[in-house]
Amino acid sequence: MNTLDEVEMSTRGQAYLRSLAGRRVAVLGLAKSGLAAARLLRAVGADVVGTDAKPVGALGREVAALADLGVRLVTGPGESAAALAGADLVVVSPGVPLDTPALASVRARQVPIIGELELGWRATEADTIAITGTNGKTTTTALTGAILGLQPRPVLVAGNIGTPLAAHALDFPADGLLVCEVSSFQLETTELFQPRVAAVLNLTPDHLDRHGTFEAYADAKARIFANQTPADCVVLNADDAPTAALASRTSAPIVWFSRRRELSHGVFVRAGRIAAKLNGHVEEICPLSEIFLRGQHNVENVLAATACALWTGISPEAIRTAIGRFRGVTHRIEWVRDLAGVKYYNDSKGTNVDSTLRALDSFAEPIVLIAGGKGKGQDFKPLAAASRGRVAHAVLIGEDAEKIGAALTDARVAVTYARSLQDAVERARGFATPGSIVLLSPACASFDMFDNFEHRGEVFKKIVERLD
Repeated sequence: MNTLDEVEMSTRGQAYLRSLAGRRVAVLGLAKSGLAAARLLRAVGADVVGTDAKPVGALGREVAALADLGVRLVTGPGESAAALAGADLVVVSPGVPLDTPALASVRARQVPIIGELELGWRATEADTIAITGTNGKTTTTALTGAILGLQPRPVLVAGNIGTPLAAHALDFPADGLLVCEVSSFQLETTELFQPRVAAVLNLTPDHLDRHGTFEAYADAKARIFANQTPADCVVLNADDAPTAALASRTSAPIVWFSRRRELSHGVFVRAGRIAAKLNGHVEEICPLSEIFLRGQHNVENVLAATACALWTGISPEAIRTAIGRFRGVTHRIEWVRDLAGVKYYNDSKGTNVDSTLRALDSFAEPIVLIAGGKGKGQDFKPLAAASRGRVAHAVLIGEDAEKIGAALTDARVAVTYARSLQDAVERARGFATPGSIVLLSPACASFDMFDNFEHRGEVFKKIVERLD
């Protein structure tokens, strides 16, 4: 990463980062986003202490290398409170709950607490398109980035999609376009964050183990447009009632999208085609048949990406080209292989019930479902109705397997419990018949058995690829 003196930055971004020089900044949580934040802060001359509940030996070489950059590392159980003492600013990683005891004294001293997203966004004045929602964020963000890649401005796709914004903030030009996937955890720690376009795709109960209530979860999501003005833009799903209800909470003009009906102003499906009506007349974008991705939920993702991209003035022809080329992202209803007439799909990103419902709805073939993990306080009953007549067998793993099993048994779905993902794949293979689907779509987080959903998905694919 370049230092501050080696890059050209916008006036506000430069002024903010220069204000950090010499200040004591604590970074709480040293996973990917914390690592990026610590590097950025050292590059602009901040006095940085990095802290994590894990010992430094368990955090990897990149974290250990922060010491060579002048970051003081204070790691291990019970060490965070001491590391935060005396900090002028705390940058907290999204995986760290804001009610963690270590932050209590920070609040008592009225020290600002922000997240890596806020830090990275303050470092640049590039126009930002921010995308959130319970499901579809990653696909919509990646597709929006792919569309905008066909216009001349530099494009950076970052955020919750896997690339911390802070990792590139010092290098990214002010005339570029940032496309950021943002999570509720990231939005909790925003203060000034003001995207030019803020999209909310949908809202269903998720992360209730952290947010407590659906209302608190929705409040966190609504922070995406808290600082917007009438000069900005909001993109909302007209078909999703909780999302549509957020319209009263923004002062920015709204572009609606709908899969179910034609709109007087927005992006919608008409006569089998994606269409937009934003300036009083309808512009056709592309036929639905050119969308490679499976499922009606992916039609919604295409509608949202189209609405976001049109704000930049890109042509409908370029949008159509990008949609036709887009093949999706890993771990989202990702085809793995065909074996003996059975198709295997990896939907490890299905970390909540609603996401798995969407995956189930994407297939007309009989499904052998592999599900389970850390349920995050969800109600699994909606899986029962969706699985009835569609799921031939469910193979369940992980911490909340029995809760899912109870819901599915009530729907008369055959259930088998497995000891591991390896065991689950082998059992699913035995239940699958030619013409059916084996689908990993857990409806749960992965942290009871894996590092993250990516790790879970990669393990699944390796197991499936070894089948013979």
